Order: sequence, then C-alpha cells, then structure tokens
Amino acid sequence: MVSRRTLAALAIVALVALAGCGASTGGGDGGASGGVEQATEIAADTGARATGTPAATQAPEEAGSGASGDVAMPTDRAIIRTGTVVVEVDDFGAAQSNLTTTVEGYGGYVSDTRQDRRQIGNETWIRGEMVLRVPSEEFDALVADAQGLGEVQSVEVNSRDVTDQLVDIEARLENLRAERDRLRELYQQANDTEDVLAVQRELSDVQGEIERLEARQQNLQRQVAYSTLTVRLEEPRPTPNRVAPDRWYDTPVLSAFMQSVDGVVIVARAVVVGFAFALPYLIAFALPVLVVAGLLWRVGRRYLATG
Repeated sequence: MVSRRTLAALAIVALVALAGCGASTGGGDGGASGGVEQATEIAADTGARATGTPAATQAPEEAGSGASGDVAMPTDRAIIRTGTVVVEVDDFGAAQSNLTTTVEGYGGYVSDTRQDRRQIGNETWIRGEMVLRVPSEEFDALVADAQGLGEVQSVEVNSRDVTDQLVDIEARLENLRAERDRLRELYQQANDTEDVLAVQRELSDVQGEIERLEARQQNLQRQVAYSTLTVRLEEPRPTPNRVAPDRWYDTPVLSAFMQSVDGVVIVARAVVVGFAFALPYLIAFALPVLVVAGLLWRVGRRYLATG
C-alpha cells in the first residue's frame, strides 16, 4: 500500500510538470511569471469577494488611470455676453413698452434709455435705444424677441471669456488675505512705535489692494450673471408727398416760385452770416488801413496847397 509521503511526492511532481507545460506554451519565463501573477490576482480577487474588502494587487498606475477616468473635468466657463439689435418699428412707444414688459418678464431690467424726435416738414419720427440687462440664460430669447418687434436692420452678438481672469483674481485674493492675516499678527506683536507704523502702512496697502480686486471680481461676476443687450428702435423716416418732374420746366409755377423764394432766403441768410463772420476782421484790419489812408490823403492835399 502506497504511503502518504509517496502520494505527496507524486502530487508535487505532477504540479511541477503542469507548471512546466504552462511555461513552455506561454513563451518562456515571462509567461510563467505572468501565469503566477494571474493566479495570484485571481486568488486575491476571490479572497476579496469572500471578505468584502477591495483587492490590493492592482498596480498603482492602473488604479490611478481608472480613478482619473471617472473624474469629470469642470466645463463651466464665465462668459460675458453682449449684443446690439437695430430694428425699424412702426410705433416707437409701443415697441418700447413691449420690450420693457418682455425684459421684466425674464427677470431683467432696463438700464438706460434714449430717444430723439426728428421732423421733416409737418411730419415727425422717433428713434432711440434701450440698454437691457437680463439673466445670461435668457439672453438668446431676448435677442429673438427684439428681432420680432419689426424689420431687423442689423444684429451683433459678442462673447468674452473671463474665466481665467476670475481664477487669477481669486488666487491673488487668497494670497493677499493670507498676507493680511500675517500682518495683523505682526501688528499685535509689535512693541516699537516705528514698527507699528510700518506694519500699519503695509496693512493699509494690502487691504486697499484686496478691496480693489474684490470690486473687480464682483463687477465681472455681475456681467457674467446679467448679459447686456442694446436695442435701437427707429421709426420709418417720412418722405414728402412730392414727385419730382421729369423736366425742370414741367414744375408747377407756384411750386417754382416758392422754391425760388426759399433760395433767396437761403442766399440772404448766407450773406448775413458771412458778413457777421467777416465783421471782426474788417474792424481789426480794414479800419486802421482806412484811417491811415485818410491821414495820408489829407497830408498830401496840404502839401500840394502850400507848394
């Protein structure tokens, strides 16, 4: 009967033979080591599943690459959006009221307004502009609503990325705040009057720079949060109901006379205005010349009379 030692030796020999076969088919020592490592990983993974703990045999590089693949890079950008829309409308007042209601419905407001009334003969027309501030997510909708007010003349939309500026400002603020805290500690520890004054001056400069950067940061954040749209509204310019004749002598007599009267008035006004411009020069230069010429003429007459 075979002893236990003999059976154990046979089992060891069989395992060695199987390992040698696996090494020869896997391509040498590298394959053997790969098989041993794979067996080790399988065993570790099996143990991990049984115990509920993560396997510790994963390479650091693989663990790092897997983790970075799951982390999403930040995609939010700080964008300042501005635009200008020029629209020809039939009624300036109605368009202005409609646009005000629209922007307030979007949670925005009217920043500035301007209007100008023009006149040709007895007919008038109005043109002006409105500066609107609206939440950035409603900017495109407001642009579309502005274009729907009438006949669009032009549209211009601009975007400016200020993400890097805000990141730079925040980094500088962190450094300045840390420096301010350090200066405050030095101020509390200072005993000499000269040292106290020096720390105070330095602390004042740092605080001023912090306030300046905070104001700039808040301004950029407001521009990012609320986009700006300038809408120019123009009523159609009226044209006189007069049709120019094909030939000048076909012009009606009364119309020709009135045009001539207008021409005479324009020429007379031009003469008066020109004389007003020339009068100071005449007084300054021509009058002295006339006075000197008069004196010379009188002296010459006396000389001739006595001669």
